Amino acid sequence: MKKRFGIDIDGTVTSPTSLIPFINKAFNLNLTYGEINQYDLTPFVNVSKEVFAHWFTENEPVIYQGSPTAPGARKVLNKWKKVHELFFISARGPRLYNVTEKWFIDHGISFDHIELIGSHEKVEITKKYGIDIFFEDKHDNAVAIHEECHIPVILFDTPYNQDPIPKGVIRVNNWTEASLWVKNWLSQPENYYRYA
Repeated sequence: MKKRFGIDIDGTVTSPTSLIPFINKAFNLNLTYGEINQYDLTPFVNVSKEVFAHWFTENEPVIYQGSPTAPGARKVLNKWKKVHELFFISARGPRLYNVTEKWFIDHGISFDHIELIGSHEKVEITKKYGIDIFFEDKHDNAVAIHEECHIPVILFDTPYNQDPIPKGVIRVNNWTEASLWVKNWLSQPENYYRYA
């Protein structure tokens, strides 16, 4: 049966290390991926929150154009696209739609829909589109989507999302593990995992 997959972009489809080279170059730092133990990057840079936010907004298009895909993402997503609907739902602002769409085309990743909502509040959009399963790297998003939409959420393991998770949020290390979990989920009776 065809399912509608809701998929975050940054740190999920793109490598969670994507931002680090840009931050290191801009702020003359030597941050490593393993050091980033929280989602908010402000504590890791040597400038104010306002300065960092301005830099990030100015550089978003270049960062997103230069972001590599997460290992295995293209292969798994294009396999799913043959059977299911792929809705990419991101906190990126709508002004970045053309950059985002071009990135998907350039990297050979198929999609049914791209929604750039300009905030991390993804619960309402998940409900609006009737998403059956979500893929995310931000801990509080994953928990909120699972608890409020009653769907399984695959959480891609990173140093910045290590807080405890409820049963219906499934932590995976990579896209291969995500694919295996989804294969098992799809083989179960309808809604077997829906309220897990």
